[in-house]
Formats: sequence, C-alpha cells, structure tokens
Amino acid sequence: MKAVILDAASLGPDIDLAPIRQHLDTLDVHDQSTRDQAAERLAGAEVAIVNKVVLDAQTLDALPALRLICVLATGTNNIDMAAAKRLGITVKNVTAYGTASVAQHTLMLMLALATRLPLFQRDVAEGRWNQSPFFCLMGHTTLQLEGKRLVIVGQGELGSKVARLAQAFGMHVDFAARPGNEAHDSRPGLRDLAPEADVISLHCPLTEATRHLVDDALLASLKPDALLVNCARGGIIDEQAALEALRQDRLGGLGVDVLPEEPPRDGHPLLDALGEPLNLVVTPHNAWITPEARQRIVALTADNLRGWLAG
Repeated sequence: MKAVILDAASLGPDIDLAPIRQHLDTLDVHDQSTRDQAAERLAGAEVAIVNKVVLDAQTLDALPALRLICVLATGTNNIDMAAAKRLGITVKNVTAYGTASVAQHTLMLMLALATRLPLFQRDVAEGRWNQSPFFCLMGHTTLQLEGKRLVIVGQGELGSKVARLAQAFGMHVDFAARPGNEAHDSRPGLRDLAPEADVISLHCPLTEATRHLVDDALLASLKPDALLVNCARGGIIDEQAALEALRQDRLGGLGVDVLPEEPPRDGHPLLDALGEPLNLVVTPHNAWITPEARQRIVALTADNLRGWLAG
C-alpha cells in the first residue's frame, strides 16, 4: 500500500508520522505541493494524505489507482467531493482534534481583551508607566469576567468546552440558536441575546446563514463595552463594520484568529489597524497549533487509515 502526503509541513516539523507509516508499505512525504504537482506526485498511490492542497476533478480523473483521501483537517472544501464519489474514492477527515487548544486560545483572547492588554502594553512600551504619578496605570477600564454574560454561537464540542472554561471564571453562559434555524430552535437567536451579552464568542461554520452574522446592525445592538471573539472562520463577522465600531467606542474589544483570506497576502483592514490604539488582537490562525493537537491529527488519520483497510 502506497500513500503520499502532499503538504506535511502544514503540520509542523516536530510531528511524528510513525502512527501513519505503520499501516503502509510506502509513504512519500512532501513538505508542500501545488495543485499542478499533485497529480504527478500521487501517480500510482492508493492513498492521498492532504491538508489544504486542492484535489479537483481533473486531478482525481488522472489518478486511477487512488482509492482513499485522508484529509488532515475537518474541512473538505479543497476536495472535489462529487468527483471523488463518482470515481469511488473514499474521503475521510478528522474532527475534534484541537478542542482543548482552540478553547484555550479563545479564553486567551477573551482575557486579553477584558484586561485591555493591547492598550496597556502600548502604554508601557511608550513609557507612560515610567511617567505615572503613582504606582500603576488605570487609563483603560477593564472588565471583570465573573458575573458577566457570555453568548456562544455553536454548541458543539468546542463551544461546549469554551463554556466550561468560562464558567470556571464565574461567567453566565447562553448558547444562541443555530443561525438560519431560529424558527425551529428552542434557544434564543443571537440577535435576541446580543443586547445583554458582555462577550460573544463564535464557534460555528461559515455558511450562507452565518456569513456576516455579526453585521453593523447587530454591532449597534451591543453594549458599548462588549467583547467579540472569533476563532471560527473569517467572514462570520463583518470585519470592517466591527473595526469601525471599535474605533467609535461602540465595541469594547475585538479578537480574531481568522480572516476571510488566509494567508492575507493582499493585507486586511484589521492588520492595518494593529498600529492604532485599539483593544484589538489578531492572531494568525494558530489557535489549533499546540503540539498535542497536531499530533492528534496524525493519530486520528492513522485511525481513519486503519479503519478503511479493515473495511
């Protein structure tokens, strides 16, 4: 059994591929591959292991030996699923590998915004503490999380983990109805919950129902010191509208780990705004990258491979 990994570097250099190797006769490992290189490198392989390399219909049609695609992620939007089904190629992904890692990152963003860390760090770097007439700086109003209300969109494994961590801080947690299904959901919709929210945290997929879920109208309904955290997908919030709300003191803080285009080769307004005195944190889609989470991807992929071979 021959398998090929097309973009192993996306898992990092410190990951052990032994759990996958033990199920195979041959494993060819490529750090990175382009869409055009995929067909050549997968020639003769029965298993393709891929994270983000696009495997379109043209590529799959050129690979008669291919029987299984293991995706090193949850999303399969880089695979032409219809073509795979037509050709009898099984596609298996991995889920819930980074729950602890992403939940931890979410709380980090929440805590950083609540304590106005970006603003106080700027003050310290610019020497304002040195010049303070007394022992501390109090130029920015912080938010004590205990007793505050957190609204979470997405009650899956990740959203539920974030809820448990927030409750350990003494927060009250509400889950919003699934966007687009409010009429058939017993939970209140986000627009109903937003006016009372102190923090909103997004843990839902990007769909037509969730694109710009947090728009200017919803932002206008928030408390002016409310915090907004997005560790889900770029585009679920209207980033430009959120940035303007932040600049106008209609939003207390904004923390995102995702942008609509990644990497943002053409830039993004939120990146430009990092030079401004705003309660803003942007991280480079790295909520999931703890070594434990990345090694878990390998373990789950090995499980997928073993199950497929047994079947």
